[in-house]
Amino acid sequence: MREWRVRELGRQPYEPVWRAMQRLTDARGPDTPDELWLVEHDPVFTLGQAGKPEHVLAPGDIPVLNVDRGGQVTYHGPGQLVAYPLVDLRRLGLGVRELVCRIEGAVIDVLARYGIAGERKEGAPGIYVGGAKVMALGLRVRKGCSFHGLAFNIAMDLEPFQRINPCGYQGLEVTSVLELGGPGDFATITPVLVEALSRRLGLAPTGAPPPDLTPA
Repeated sequence: MREWRVRELGRQPYEPVWRAMQRLTDARGPDTPDELWLVEHDPVFTLGQAGKPEHVLAPGDIPVLNVDRGGQVTYHGPGQLVAYPLVDLRRLGLGVRELVCRIEGAVIDVLARYGIAGERKEGAPGIYVGGAKVMALGLRVRKGCSFHGLAFNIAMDLEPFQRINPCGYQGLEVTSVLELGGPGDFATITPVLVEALSRRLGLAPTGAPPPDLTPA
């Protein structure tokens, strides 16, 4: 089984991590190992390539950043586990739609561990519980390789989601694992998510140090 390097970044501002993902993707060759980056971001709204500024209703003191992933606007902040699968889709024999499906399946698996029934919604990537979104998903593929990824609400202040139309949907409810009766700490959830993603993608996780976030 092919390995991927799992790197835990701790809490970081959004842009240096995004730029580091771009650099890694641009520098990849056919033998570059796949990686999984796990991070908690400082508060930020990100607006995807198709994002419409009118979906940012009242950002207040939280910065808004235009980024190169798919999708509309979302919020990242403390208490949200963000996972970036940096994988070579051609080498894994996957298309983008199948990658999305497998990521969603991994999160459904994690929620099921705690008795929570996660669901997909046709045409609206992510995972929902009773109509409320608990995981948002936005990817970019360049040179056949993915970056960006999933944002999984574990135990966070959900108020900033009221300042936007989450993922472009007015009035979309947002929830967290803690609100749904699951554990509210990364130490519990992170290894379960890593195992589920690794199994769904057919990759063997191996620990690695955090990436260099210094600008080139």
